[in-house]
Amino acid sequence: MTNGKPLSSEHRIEIAAGILLSVFTCGLYNIYWNYRQFLAMNALLGREEYKFVPWLLLSLITCGLYHIYYEYKMGADLYSWLKEQGREANPNLPIIGLVLACFGLSIITDAVYQHEFNKLA
Repeated sequence: MTNGKPLSSEHRIEIAAGILLSVFTCGLYNIYWNYRQFLAMNALLGREEYKFVPWLLLSLITCGLYHIYYEYKMGADLYSWLKEQGREANPNLPIIGLVLACFGLSIITDAVYQHEFNKLA
């Protein structure tokens, strides 16, 4: 069992605002949103598993392929943490993240994950 704790209110992001800001800033806010989700996931896991700078650089170098992998990985880790804590979770969370990211809908994936984070904040 992980030693992570439920999140504080600093990890809460309004989903509609995240989507709108991501669209209006042509994706720049989405980069920040991912950074904030990395902080939330690290807080849950109790370790620094998600690192922003390597993610950003590898996502740029691989033309987004690494980001698709990270969307899957975050969904898998989030699902595992929720199950370990005895919380209800969708077992398809990693696949949802992967499929949406493959179709260029990472903003929707981020919204789905943020919904889970917000429930814990």
